[in-house]
Amino acid sequence: MITELTFYTTEGCHLCEEARVFLQQLLQHYPVHFQVEVIDIVSVDNLIQQYGTRIPVVKNNASTAELGWPFDYERLAQFAGISCEK
Repeated sequence: MITELTFYTTEGCHLCEEARVFLQQLLQHYPVHFQVEVIDIVSVDNLIQQYGTRIPVVKNNASTAELGWPFDYERLAQFAGISCEK
């Protein structure tokens, strides 16, 4: 089963770039488990109002739960349902 995630971001956001790296790592480690849709909040007015001061945000489309910054790879993986054993 594929988990669908939405990544709310915008160009020029350095925190978003950090979060994008974590998402890329997640996709590299679990390529068949996740599908990520990237949405630039500037493209839709109500998204600017909703996420403008909160980005980067990752949303689980099935549960509608959201993970807002700050987060690291381990927290993202946990949010996505992956256990990161150390």
